[in-house]
Amino acid sequence: MDAIREYLAMGGYAAFVWPAFGVTAIVMVALLVVSIRGLRKERRTLELMESARPRRRDRVMSQSSEPATGSKEQAAGEA
Repeated sequence: MDAIREYLAMGGYAAFVWPAFGVTAIVMVALLVVSIRGLRKERRTLELMESARPRRRDRVMSQSSEPATGSKEQAAGEA
């Protein structure tokens, strides 16, 4: 039991060491929470941006199925 008490006393510096550990733990948990919240916010923003605009593959497919107007061959033949 005395060994545990000596360890927890930190050679007389326990009043400085343990609060430092506590503050560090609080800061690390706060950083984790802020990071997770930011990630969720950015994912929501990305989902909104993606849903507002069709995917590139869908745009390319719809453009290729439309008849071409004003192509280079037509412009060259008219000139």
